[in-house]
Amino acid sequence: METYMQMLGRLAKSASREAAKLGTKAKNRGLLAVANELVEERELILQENAKDIEAAKAKGVKQSLIDRLALTEQRIEDMAEGLRQIAALDDPIGEVLGMKTRPNGLRIGKKRVPLGVVGIIYESRPNVTADAFGLCFKTGNAVILRGGSDAIHSNRAITRVIKEGLRKEKLSQDLILLVEDTSREVVNEMMKMHGWIDVLIPRGGAGLIANVVANSTVPVIETGTGNCHVYVDETADIKMATDIIENAKTQRLGVCNACESLVIHSKIADAALPKIVTRLKEHGVEIRGDERAQAISSEIIPATEEDWGTEYLDAIISVKIVDSIDEAITHINTYNTGHSESIITKDYDNALRFQDEIDAAAVYVNASTRFTDGFEFGFGAEIGISTQKLHARGPMGLEALTTTKYIIFGNGQIRG
Repeated sequence: METYMQMLGRLAKSASREAAKLGTKAKNRGLLAVANELVEERELILQENAKDIEAAKAKGVKQSLIDRLALTEQRIEDMAEGLRQIAALDDPIGEVLGMKTRPNGLRIGKKRVPLGVVGIIYESRPNVTADAFGLCFKTGNAVILRGGSDAIHSNRAITRVIKEGLRKEKLSQDLILLVEDTSREVVNEMMKMHGWIDVLIPRGGAGLIANVVANSTVPVIETGTGNCHVYVDETADIKMATDIIENAKTQRLGVCNACESLVIHSKIADAALPKIVTRLKEHGVEIRGDERAQAISSEIIPATEEDWGTEYLDAIISVKIVDSIDEAITHINTYNTGHSESIITKDYDNALRFQDEIDAAAVYVNASTRFTDGFEFGFGAEIGISTQKLHARGPMGLEALTTTKYIIFGNGQIRG
């Protein structure tokens, strides 16, 4: 007897074959219709989101995580705008990546094609539902979404609205399928759906990602947690450093590209750290530092070894004082999660060294880590931020949701 997940897999597989045949105009028409539907039905989405927010508050969920869950009229408009931007982007499907002629006359090239069925397991953020649909749809993929139980009302509403937009354009509504059973058993089954799902993408906390990576028989693209650092080099502009750190830490606390750790050169620490502490304290940030940092500011409480590697997703930050850029790079590469790292410096050589030697998906010079985002990188939206090194790395836009096939043209060649 067919299980619930097998049914979804069958529907998605069939829809993916139809999606692969769609032309760019049809896909863009569908994206714009869904964008309009999201805006028109924003009251419904907000009403359903309010149920999730109320439930989260009743459970005592911390405010930074409620912020990840919450939708506003502006966030819904941003979701719609993301779909419009995806519609405006070049369609990668069908792109031929070079063509070479062999001595025997065979012409061999590569062509970009859809992955097929993309499965996404994610927590909180209901905007992922629209972003994931948009990117998968533009690349000719069907998507099976399994959001967290904390956002089930929001995800159902957004999925319903997306399906209505597709229906109006006479496109398959099975191109987006929401797993409405939020039990752990269904997640476990989803991870074993090799043959139904072509790739699985987990988005969420370290526990979720580790579970999927360890237990999935479906190929996984690992989207990582973000223990992101800002390193204040000895030549840094202190005002610039303070402004960047304030933005990177406090603009949104519960996001993976927020700064969680500071590293400061000892030659600038006495001048820079008090100003940074004052600015962070204005936002209620708790600062945990090593003994040298504590000696500079009485506002800093002791850090433990665990703090250096922690993604807080909260109003907490760690501070480490170092004596050289070498020490800074070693510390960051030891404790980072391969997400986003930034150096504040006037030294061009140090900037290049930092970018060359830091092992992360995105490495900044004199800018906030908060820019590691598909929308900010011009991808319209993102399916996640990959911290692995195979297939995709960093914010994953359209190309990350494609694969290639070899295409070969002959005129009767046979192999001797």
